[in-house]
Amino acid sequence: METRLTTETIDAAAELDRFTKAVPGAGAVVSFTGIVRGGNGVTALELDHYPGMTEASIESLARETGSRFGISSLLAVHRAGHIPAGETVVFVAAAAEHRRAAFQAADCLMDRLKTDAVFWKREITAGGGARRIEPHDKDHEDQRRWMEDDGGHR
Repeated sequence: METRLTTETIDAAAELDRFTKAVPGAGAVVSFTGIVRGGNGVTALELDHYPGMTEASIESLARETGSRFGISSLLAVHRAGHIPAGETVVFVAAAAEHRRAAFQAADCLMDRLKTDAVFWKREITAGGGARRIEPHDKDHEDQRRWMEDDGGHR
């Protein structure tokens, strides 16, 4: 398992290539790339973090996810700071013997990162304005399904 918090640009293709080469025995690799959405005047996303606490929250979520789904490897790279629209904000990859575990692990980790990772988020607009972002009801609903006894199967 590997987690990283960075203020640098995330090259999702390079991350996936490196990750895949490091898990030659896996039968499945699933990845997700989250990109800052533009539109409605949004030009960037700013993610503030508390050094040490944010990294620990991401590591804990990744460790719990990896244990739950019995995957062979997991990677989570999250960006912080000023992230222009169109750039990658998060990259997650999961490797497992079989596809279902890899899909579920990547899905679960993303849902939990969205609601449980320690970040303070703001959308920046073309006019220089900023609006604080909190997880939506749908984000909490997605996160809760992984807390149910059925393992998120629906």
